[in-house]
Amino acid sequence: MGHTSIIAMEGLPVVAAMLALGGVFWALGWHKAAAVAAALAVFSLWFFRNPERRPPQGNGLIIAPADGRIVFVGEVDDARYMNERTLKVSIFMNVFNVHVNRAPDAGTVADIRYNPGKFISADKDKASMDNEQNALVMELDSGHRVGFVQIAGLIARRIVCWVKPGDHLKRGERFGLIMFGSRVDVYMPAGTAPKVKAGDKTTAGETVIGVLP
Repeated sequence: MGHTSIIAMEGLPVVAAMLALGGVFWALGWHKAAAVAAALAVFSLWFFRNPERRPPQGNGLIIAPADGRIVFVGEVDDARYMNERTLKVSIFMNVFNVHVNRAPDAGTVADIRYNPGKFISADKDKASMDNEQNALVMELDSGHRVGFVQIAGLIARRIVCWVKPGDHLKRGERFGLIMFGSRVDVYMPAGTAPKVKAGDKTTAGETVIGVLP
C-alpha cells in the first residue's frame, strides 16, 4: 500500500512551514528566531522518520504496532470493539519515538471506528476511554480477531489512518501514524500469552507482545 518513503509524507508540510518561517525571520534580521525555526525543521524531519523493520516469523505471534513503552498489560472485558474478554497491551509513544504504526499480524481490516474525544496525557489509563481515537478490528489469517486503537495524547492533535475496511495487511505493514506523542492499545483474544510487561520498550513491527492461544 506504499507509505515506504524514509520520511512520512504527512511530515513534509510541517518541515516546509518551519523552513519558510525561518526564511522570513532571516530576511527580517531575526537570526536567532531563524535558527530556532531551522532546528524545528530538522526535528520534524527526524520525528516523521519511517524506518524499515523486519517482522519476526512464526505462527501465532502478535507484534507491537508502535514504538514506545508498555504502560499496561492485563485481561479486560472489552465491550467497545471486541465484545469479549481480551488481553490488553498499551504502548505509550513519546515525542522521541517513531510514530508510524504497523499491523500486529497479517489479516483483513474488518472495521474502523473513529471517535472524537479529549486530549488527556496518553500514558494515563483514562486515555483509553476518553481521548480521541481510531480503532481497527482485524480478522487475522489465522482465524483470530485482534483490535488495535490509535489514541491521541496531550500534544497529539491528528490521527492518520491509511487503510479502510476490506484491506489486507501483512504482519508489520504500515497502516498509519499519530502526530507528536500518543498511545496504541492492542486487544488480543483471552488466553493469549503476554510476552511483555509494564516498563518494557517496544519496536513497532519487531517486538513480540503476545502469542495467540
